[in-house]
Parts: sequence; C-alpha cells; structure tokens
Amino acid sequence: STVVMFGGARIPAPGQEAWAARNETQRINLEAASVYYEEARKFARMCSEKSAELDFKEYVVVTGGGPGVMEAGNRGAADIGAPSIGLNIVLPHEQAPNPYVTPELSFNFHYFAIRKMHFLLRAKAVTVFPGGFGTLDELFETVTLMQTGRMALVPLILFGKAFWHKIIDFEALAAFGTIAPGDVELMQFVETADEAWDIIVKFYENLEAEQAAAAQG
Repeated sequence: STVVMFGGARIPAPGQEAWAARNETQRINLEAASVYYEEARKFARMCSEKSAELDFKEYVVVTGGGPGVMEAGNRGAADIGAPSIGLNIVLPHEQAPNPYVTPELSFNFHYFAIRKMHFLLRAKAVTVFPGGFGTLDELFETVTLMQTGRMALVPLILFGKAFWHKIIDFEALAAFGTIAPGDVELMQFVETADEAWDIIVKFYENLEAEQAAAAQG
C-alpha cells in the first residue's frame, strides 16, 4: 500500500528562492509556504519509518515525482534510506523527476487519468498540500471517488486549513445543497506531520477494532 502526497511544484525548500514567483507578493507567499515543504519531508520520513518496519510492503510514499512538495516527499523517504515512488507526467514544460525518487520506481505517464488511477489504486492514505490547478484536480478526483463510493474511504488529509478555506468554500457548497453536509467531513485539516500521522494511525486502529468486533459478532 502507499501514502499519496499531492502538492505544489512551486513551493521551495526553506532557504531557497521561489523560482516560480513573478512578483514580490508571489515571492513572499511561496517562500512562506516553504513550511509545507518541511512538513511534507517530515511526514514522508514518518511514513517511511513505519514502512521499514513492515519490510516496505505498506505505507510506501508516492508523489508526482517533480519539484516542490513532491520533492519533499521523496526526499523524506530518502533521508532514512527508504524507497519511494514517483509518478511523473510528460508535458511540454514539465520537470524531470526529482533526484530523490528511487530510480527503479520512477514512472512517466502520458495521460493524467491513468496517472491518477495509479496514485489511488493502492492508497492507504492521501495527503494534499497547498498547490495549484494540478493539486486541485487531484484533490477533487480523490474526494469525488470517495463521495460516490467508487473508492474505499481512507484518510484524506489537507495540510494548511487557512489556505484551503481561503481558496475553496466547502461549507458554501454544502449550504447551497450541491454536496451533502457530511461530504465535507471526508476531508480533515492539519498543520503538521505529527497531526497527519496521528489521524492515519487512529483510522486504522479503529478499522481493525471494527473488523475484529464484526468477526466475533
């Protein structure tokens, strides 16, 4: 199984220049967002430490293989010598795979739809960091599949509550009636890697308890 990490390619590592910034406001925003690079890296290390305990058969980190948050995820796994997956996309101006992806686990896709399918097929949890159109596409693909029952419920964790509530008014969708109020609860919001990992641990502890109770009953 895998832990999916979606997030913006333009978010720099702490101390690095925001290469994608086109003006001072964007530079300030992107460089402030470097906190998410660091949390993504830490979170990937935590997942990979658990994966190592399980002989790398569960909780393997998978990213889009590019820079920014994706690089942070693969880098966190590499910090402890763990393998990680990169699912890159072939585009006219897209980046090459980042140097932290395990070489034999680096894949290039021509079609977004097939790529997203492979992201979610083995997902034990999905995390989403601040990002742009691509990240939004991945978030909504995931939540739609869970909302419609086409994908098993797994922890869907969004880093940066203020960011997400500023760009998407989830409650307004529920109030208008185009989604059910409970659909918002498919997502959970965190600020830190520790919070995200706690959600995953508790989710699977509860699931195992429910399965054990059902087997006895």
